[in-house]
Amino acid sequence: MSKFKKSGKKEMPGISSGSLSDIVFMLLFFFMVTTTMRETENKVMVKLPEATEIAKLERKDLTSYINIGTPVRHLQAQYGNDARIQLNDSFKTVDEIRDFIAAERDAMSEADRSFMTVAIRADENTRMGIVTDVKQELRRCSALKIMYSARKTAE
Repeated sequence: MSKFKKSGKKEMPGISSGSLSDIVFMLLFFFMVTTTMRETENKVMVKLPEATEIAKLERKDLTSYINIGTPVRHLQAQYGNDARIQLNDSFKTVDEIRDFIAAERDAMSEADRSFMTVAIRADENTRMGIVTDVKQELRRCSALKIMYSARKTAE
């Protein structure tokens, strides 16, 4: 008559850790895909001038940045206080912009090369002579899509 009577206490089954590694790797993969790393280190101080109209970039991966300004404090002893041109992580001259643009184009696919944009980030106190020289060199290497980075004005 005690066919259906269970003897003993009910025990909780142990937690299965079989899928724990799958969950950890899924989270790791998610954060690796969604995280973007800073590509270059700013070696020049750039205080952007204020802007009244701002155009948003559709694809930032097609944008190459040229920073123009005085070197940061710990590099001023080595490079001086004059405005310098920073391409990627190094200081370059106006003559080396052509090689920089060629290397940036080669890194893009053939379809995206026509959409390449060059963004000039110049400090508000930078002389216009150096900015004009950069623009002339960009014209010589057929990089005609140029944007100027600026701060948005507080309205």
